[in-house]
Amino acid sequence: MFFLWVLFICNYQPVFTQTYQPVDQRSSVRFVIKNVGMDTEGKFSGLEGSIIFNPADLKNASFSISIDANSVNTDIEPRDNNLREAEYLDTKKFPRISFISKQVTHTARPDIFLVKGTITIKGISKELVFQFKTTPADDGLLFTGEMKLNKNDFKIGIGSLVLSDNLTVILSVFARKG
Repeated sequence: MFFLWVLFICNYQPVFTQTYQPVDQRSSVRFVIKNVGMDTEGKFSGLEGSIIFNPADLKNASFSISIDANSVNTDIEPRDNNLREAEYLDTKKFPRISFISKQVTHTARPDIFLVKGTITIKGISKELVFQFKTTPADDGLLFTGEMKLNKNDFKIGIGSLVLSDNLTVILSVFARKG
């Protein structure tokens, strides 16, 4: 019995949930969509939120993240202004785009995870699942991944004949322990 107790104590590793704060200046939220058949890229800033993450305690993991929809930037100001209008992002009425996780699970690789959650754009919420990778960086973690969205699900540019329905969002979020 003593041997089992010693074995338990020696192998006991408490699970400490870590809270992280995304750092906007060290992160990027980019998107790629076909416009007139060519890839058009853009980005958002104004990243805010909270991340609770410990790979040994995924049942308590959570992501609550948002970006400033008005920050949309494709490097063409007239296009960016158009994207802020009601037909596209309607940033006056819906100033933030958010993602809130519901579940985080392991994949076959120890550094890649699957997150299920709800993304809200233009007041419309949709569930999605995507993979992300974690990499230790400085005094925090770098979370990277991609999600595929259909703009029509969020009533974005419904009347556009030149804009593809599908887009890819590329995430690189550095979060500092906080």
